Amino acid sequence: MLSRVYCASTVGVDAKIIDVETHHTNGMVKFFLVGLPDRAVKESRDRVEAAIRNTGSYYPLGRITANLAPADLPKEGNGFDLPLAIGILNMSGQIHTDKLDDTVMLGELALDGKIRPVKGVLPVAVEAAKKGFKYLVVPKENGGEAAVVEGIGVFPFEHLNQVKDWLENRGNIDPLKSNVQEYFHQNGKHNPLDFSDVRGQENVKRALEIAAAGGHNVIMVGPPGSGKTMMARRIPTILPPLTLEEALETTKIHSVSGILESGKALITKRQFRSPHHTVSDVALVGGGSIPMPGEISMAHNGVLFLDELPEFKRSALEVMRQPLEDGSVSISRARMSVTYPSRVMLVASMNPSPSGDWYDPQEMNGTSSMQMQRYLSKISGPLLDRIDLHIEVHKVSYEELSGKAKGESSKDIRERVVEARKVQSNRFMGMKGVYCNAQMSTRTVRKVCKLDDAGSSILKKAITSLGLSARAYDRILKVSRTVADLDHSEAIKSNHVAEAIQYRSLDREGWLG
Repeated sequence: MLSRVYCASTVGVDAKIIDVETHHTNGMVKFFLVGLPDRAVKESRDRVEAAIRNTGSYYPLGRITANLAPADLPKEGNGFDLPLAIGILNMSGQIHTDKLDDTVMLGELALDGKIRPVKGVLPVAVEAAKKGFKYLVVPKENGGEAAVVEGIGVFPFEHLNQVKDWLENRGNIDPLKSNVQEYFHQNGKHNPLDFSDVRGQENVKRALEIAAAGGHNVIMVGPPGSGKTMMARRIPTILPPLTLEEALETTKIHSVSGILESGKALITKRQFRSPHHTVSDVALVGGGSIPMPGEISMAHNGVLFLDELPEFKRSALEVMRQPLEDGSVSISRARMSVTYPSRVMLVASMNPSPSGDWYDPQEMNGTSSMQMQRYLSKISGPLLDRIDLHIEVHKVSYEELSGKAKGESSKDIRERVVEARKVQSNRFMGMKGVYCNAQMSTRTVRKVCKLDDAGSSILKKAITSLGLSARAYDRILKVSRTVADLDHSEAIKSNHVAEAIQYRSLDREGWLG
């Protein structure tokens, strides 16, 4: 009286195959669920019993023991209902099938036997295909998400009885097929946001183009109404399109978090996340008793925008330092340790002072230089070191606002960015975890970013006069390399270095804007 059904549980953005073993003996009516289940899994006992009875099957009396193996891995979520129900039906002789050894299944059961959607289906599909399973049974709403994985037949169902019929080969049911290229084609449709809407600010657009081309972090400093947020929201429109590998990585994070849009199979657009400045440390980088991804992981392969940076809690900003450097977040708890990817382009904005104005020596009652310095000091030096480009944003003149001339479109800027990224892809071919200039290690920087005598002289003067850190030195070299890539230059020239240095304005002693 023993049955084995395969399910899966997510750990971080990956999944582990779980053996759901069901055993029945005579005795007092009892149901024991073992194997470190959380409360949601424990409550499946009552849902499973009601679903079995309400679908015309009988629930066996006696002592039922369900074991979720491996026993030392914590199990959480609502996806164990369906495998538990199938295990009980198979154990009691109500299902006769030879498919269970080749099938992974998951789904939440309603009391009437309907199958409700669950989160984390994409990582489960990837793991099941990797382990050599032939079939994956999922709720109907999760079918498209699972079908993007090749090498496994995906069967989405709405009701427990449909799963029983499929297991016993009643009816002719084909696996769900997915056209991945169609998802990317849909991504090419018109985006309502475009850089052509931005009037003036040509120097800022140039800096953002450099940031997009090299994947660099950037901060914009300027008064309210100067267009900082407007331009930040348009950065995803000039970033290169996602590759299939990046799309799968991003979708896995959203799937595990349970925020993947209903019916959406694959995320093909770079994400833009803009948390409010009251966000907590855990919400920003991830965590909790059962670790979940934070905003920095939700923005993986996209843009994390922090509007009015000094208003964020200092502790929340400081916990970002390691994820920004490593491209991943490691969260350790007593019961488990997980790692979430966090390879983002950080875009921040801030006013130059609490009042929002620049220091003006002609204005007696205006913002003082001390107020500006005090406001900037809310951001720690180590965090500023991790931001490659510091951009000063000034108010747009009336002539620029009222002029009829349109700015350069996102499409034109994006073409140059894509060309620069192609150069970088060829340069870093074979290097694991390095896809753009911003991700270069110190050793790679020394190898790739070699300067001529003129460039070295300019950089030496800047380092000496500004008192830059070793990390800032590397950042200047990386940005110089990106400027050279946009210029179609194999060598880094002095003008490339000079342009990169001018984007370190916040490092200047006595900076006043």
